[in-house]
Amino acid sequence: MPKIPQFTEAITESALEPLVSVRSHVPDNAMTAGLLGTERSGHGVRIRDDGLIVTVGYVVSEADEIWIGSCDGMAAPGVVIGNDFQSGLALIKPTIPLPGSVMKLGRPQDLNRGDAVTVAGSAGIEPQKIQAQVVARQEFAGRWEYVLDDAIFTAPPHQHWSGGALIDLDGLLHGIGSLIIQGFEVNGSLRTVNMFVPIELILPVIDEICDHGRRLAPPRPWLGILAHDEEGELTIIGVYRNCPADDAGLRPGDIVTKVNGQPIHGLANLFRSVWKLGDAGVDVPLTIVRNSERRETVVKSSQRAAYLWKGTVQ
Repeated sequence: MPKIPQFTEAITESALEPLVSVRSHVPDNAMTAGLLGTERSGHGVRIRDDGLIVTVGYVVSEADEIWIGSCDGMAAPGVVIGNDFQSGLALIKPTIPLPGSVMKLGRPQDLNRGDAVTVAGSAGIEPQKIQAQVVARQEFAGRWEYVLDDAIFTAPPHQHWSGGALIDLDGLLHGIGSLIIQGFEVNGSLRTVNMFVPIELILPVIDEICDHGRRLAPPRPWLGILAHDEEGELTIIGVYRNCPADDAGLRPGDIVTKVNGQPIHGLANLFRSVWKLGDAGVDVPLTIVRNSERRETVVKSSQRAAYLWKGTVQ
């Protein structure tokens, strides 16, 4: 594994200038308020000369107020250009221009396990940065009906990871910070890592998101559940109120064993089995176990965006 080099002034002063801080307020009655809170903060990265910033979606999802802070301490109100649920990233802009440069984007094939990286966020004038290494590139499934084919994992972890930048030694952006994960296996030992969303996932659809606020492809079917894989049992641990799963009578504690009559194995397989049935609105037949009794149910799926408080969307 290569030695992690020390920071240079070029990395510190040039590569980190595009970082911004992001703060948001979410109404108490927003769908995600109970899970993610009403006061959120994180980081973002300016990626275009017109001021376009990429951040992780949950920092600004359903926000009715957003503030963006630049590296020189200036701040401006922000708006959501679009929230891309497939990648988990969001595009935002300040309502008035803020100073700062643009971060150039890296190529996914150029960042590999063992590579040295900078993980950084903005805390106003002084960036928050650490030296780290890529410890894995692999599939990630999130309990909120979310799957990445090739997520990027780094260690040691940055403690303020939300929307932070994953930067290579040439100052190129490769990913946006999403999670901190404890007990992640690396070479036979358990470590605490950050998970990053590869920036290339949103690049092909940036223009259509900027023009239409979303991907133009039909949205995936969404059930409105939180699920957990406990030693092979896919258990529903949360159901959003008045959402498709709730309407179909699913409850926390239900164990999902089949989708459309086919056995499922793992969270990623569960969600992909739902998505392959068709677009949002498709019926999703599920086999569940509740109190040791097998039941068949059909969930009339919908799209996630239909249930979110729209907030400060341009």
